[in-house]
Amino acid sequence: MYENNIYRWYKHWDFTLIDIICMEAAFWLAAALPVGAPMGSLLYRHIAIVLFPLNIVVVFFCESYKGILKRGYLIEVKQCMAHVIYIVGVLLVYLYMVKESGNYSRLVYVLFAVFYFILTYLGRCLWKKRLQARGKANRGNHSLVVIVDQDSAEEVVTNICQCNFGEFQVNGIAILDADMVGQEIAGIPVVANEDSVLKYLKERWVDEVFIHVPNDMQVSQALFDGCAEMGITIHLRLADVVPQGMNQTIEKIGNYTVLTKSVRMVTLRQKVLKRMMDIAGSIVGLLITGVAFIFVAPAIYINSPGPIFFSQTRIGQNGKRFKLYKFRSMYMDAEERKKDLMAENQVEDGMMFKIDNDPRIIKGVGHFIRKTSIDELPQFWNVLKGDMSLVGTRPPTEDEWEKYELHHRKRLAIKPGITGMWQVSGRTKIKDFEQVVALDTRYILDWSLGLDVKILFKTVQVVAKREGAA
Repeated sequence: MYENNIYRWYKHWDFTLIDIICMEAAFWLAAALPVGAPMGSLLYRHIAIVLFPLNIVVVFFCESYKGILKRGYLIEVKQCMAHVIYIVGVLLVYLYMVKESGNYSRLVYVLFAVFYFILTYLGRCLWKKRLQARGKANRGNHSLVVIVDQDSAEEVVTNICQCNFGEFQVNGIAILDADMVGQEIAGIPVVANEDSVLKYLKERWVDEVFIHVPNDMQVSQALFDGCAEMGITIHLRLADVVPQGMNQTIEKIGNYTVLTKSVRMVTLRQKVLKRMMDIAGSIVGLLITGVAFIFVAPAIYINSPGPIFFSQTRIGQNGKRFKLYKFRSMYMDAEERKKDLMAENQVEDGMMFKIDNDPRIIKGVGHFIRKTSIDELPQFWNVLKGDMSLVGTRPPTEDEWEKYELHHRKRLAIKPGITGMWQVSGRTKIKDFEQVVALDTRYILDWSLGLDVKILFKTVQVVAKREGAA
């Protein structure tokens, strides 16, 4: 029976415990140092207890330990600092909600943050050093045999031993394309070749095997069948079958086990947090839209009688069609006149439509609401519905979508957004559609909640300065 270590929630319980110990030590040390120490205060005893669940919440939502065993010292400084900021930030919100912020010492608050950062950084680094030492000493609880080709053997075995962290005892190497039995590679004995590997696995203590061979080398079905019959867990290297820029995971579809590849993979918590941010932002945005409607609607109708709102079918995530809403900034015949203006399009290949001094825009009010991006406000309804996100990629029109080549479609691998990377990088100043695709692709590959927040703040600055608007 094989226990999957990748998805178990308590995978880094040791670091969680270290952080909790450091957190409590930092809190009581901070409370004890100032004159008139508040250690005996009921409030401080209460906070000491509350810090436990607050830490768990931060660990769950912020993925504090993601890749922790592979992080260097400088990256760990950044991650510890972020973790401490989240903790003290959530603590401040809690104190405000229970109306105790005025009774909590600011000096204790600052000292707690400083001590917590120092202690948790030292604790994490020392524990990682211990785990690495255990890994290099090859004292794991699971016996592993590496089945590999001659050319890759040293690199593979060295990599596994250095990144072992005490999981495996690498007890032997089986070389499939050469007879090297009796020799050593990276300090590990070669114990079998292609003909003798099953016999060795049968007679020795072996929990798991790791198979790493070139794509053009065939591993015999007898080896797979033999391991299956003996109940030995098999690990297959899959990295080389993943196209550049793709991520992978193993999943189930029906009764089939599949290798899933995607340009960007996110966790459930990341999706939940992004959706929560979208809902909160859209509610605020719709309130602003309601206020804007009072002033914008009469101005639009007076200058161009007709509907106040404009709706258009756009292409959303992975080709899904939806109705996008805006305040109408153009005359009623704008779509018909677009055909006559295509010759003046400033975007190469007609992949998007941009021209200076567009005559279809309603004089006065149309130019104003586009320059200030007020026309985009009704899209907060699309965000609330789930068709769009606050931050994403620009949703193309149907005629633009029909012209897309294969690599253009990648920009629709996520939900479209009201704002995005290209909107804060020049907007109408960018005339080359390939630049738009490059910016959107970079956003998808680098996506994080922190990046979304940065783009939102940048959007406010761009809109306030009226940079790059039509």
